[in-house]
Amino acid sequence: MILSWSAIVPLLLLAVPALGHKQHTDNELVVQAPSGTYIGLINGTTPNVRQFRSIPYAAAPVGERRWLPPTKPEANSSTTYDATQFPLSCPQFVSRPPSVFNQDVPGWLIYTDGQNSTAGESAGETSEDCLHLAVWTPTGRPEKLPVVMFMTGGSFLTGGVNIPYQLPHHWVERTGAHIVVTIKCYRLNIFGFPNAAGLDDQNLGILDQRMALEWVRDNIEAFGGDADKITLWGQSAGAAATDYHNFAYADDPIVKGYYASSGSAFLNLTVPIEPSNFTFVATHFNCAGPPAAELDCLRKIPSADIEAFIGTYRDNSTLVAPTQPTLNFYPVQDNKIIFADYADRYARAAFSKLPLVYSTTTNEGVVTGGIFGPFPPTNQTLNEQITRALFICPAALSTVARTTTTTTGPDVLTYRVEFAGNFTDVSPKPYLGAYHDADLAMLFGTYVDFPGASTEYEGAVAESMQDHLLAFMRDPVDGPARLGWGSARADQLLRYGRDGRVVEAVGVGDVDGVCA
Repeated sequence: MILSWSAIVPLLLLAVPALGHKQHTDNELVVQAPSGTYIGLINGTTPNVRQFRSIPYAAAPVGERRWLPPTKPEANSSTTYDATQFPLSCPQFVSRPPSVFNQDVPGWLIYTDGQNSTAGESAGETSEDCLHLAVWTPTGRPEKLPVVMFMTGGSFLTGGVNIPYQLPHHWVERTGAHIVVTIKCYRLNIFGFPNAAGLDDQNLGILDQRMALEWVRDNIEAFGGDADKITLWGQSAGAAATDYHNFAYADDPIVKGYYASSGSAFLNLTVPIEPSNFTFVATHFNCAGPPAAELDCLRKIPSADIEAFIGTYRDNSTLVAPTQPTLNFYPVQDNKIIFADYADRYARAAFSKLPLVYSTTTNEGVVTGGIFGPFPPTNQTLNEQITRALFICPAALSTVARTTTTTTGPDVLTYRVEFAGNFTDVSPKPYLGAYHDADLAMLFGTYVDFPGASTEYEGAVAESMQDHLLAFMRDPVDGPARLGWGSARADQLLRYGRDGRVVEAVGVGDVDGVCA
């Protein structure tokens, strides 16, 4: 929301709660950056963290700008924004098939008061005017803190900033020594990856992410960050996207390191250029025709109607007619942002050469129950097969490519992490274990927000994971070694939370051996 200066003072009086022994000056909640002036808030839960929950990093891609690359907002440092409320999520649909996330741990899904639960229908309180990010930064006007920009998962179909278990306020409160930027408000599904004839750019969601990263580079110092110490971190589809940036922007990465949780460029979430799915949607809305006509016609259809059609079609193909062809919109192999052959890119050393961490969990595959198997997903053999095929082995392949390809040289630092913790608050059902997403509860510190009591051991695991990530953020070249964290070239992998141990160093083959 854009505000006039006359509205700032009343907002500030509302935004600063009674915090007991520690008071905060109003000007901490007003940050003037090159792109605008932002009003944030401090809540009583984490009184040493300033939250700027909704910052536009690109103009709204609506009307004629639907399916075009992002553009910067027409704003400057005097344009004032109310950043105290979370932004609306980008258009997406609510899926009916049962899953770990909608049955067991719904705190991993976007949350709004008006969210609906109708199968396949467009999610409540979403908008195409969604290209926003959020900043969590310590109080006290810090300077030159390391920064991490986080991109959450969701198969490039779902997600947003307001995901309860992915809010970083607990972590920033604990350290007071870093800044977290979250950006899942980038275009998704058909709006982010249309694969449509007549477009010069198909991977609009990745271009959105890049513009957000450019915003961080240009503005984060006003929030106390160091533009020379930015880490790009993603989980699942966000981790795959993190790795895509590693290749697409090798000559100008902006960041100093990458952290990929449960995903890599080999996760296989990309598709060839093939506009048939876009035309199928256009046909449903009586928009079929030449490429330009299809685009112009579909730009007039409300985004909620398009999402509802895609969502109900996908749900029906899953539950009613499993032989029905799928309708997918994933990153498109245009060979400029997304590449068809990442093994070839490695062989030609066509990537950034920056330090990178690949992280996995021990029971990733359990979350695919209802997709690749029945729900509840109690077939542990199937869970393990999926864990290997979709997560461990792509990470292993990436590690080998980075550490053994002769053209890369010995300085391509690659680190490995495995989360094995099985805590009953984060994993409330016996079949869950260290499921896909569970490690994020440790890193963000949101394990304390789950129903049920956390344990002292759980807290120790979380703090160790946070400390190692922060060491990487501060100095991805030498920081890990200072904590005794060896690289994959040295055959070391950090495992957290197994058999009462907080963290232990094991050989990379202890995990990757299943891929031989």
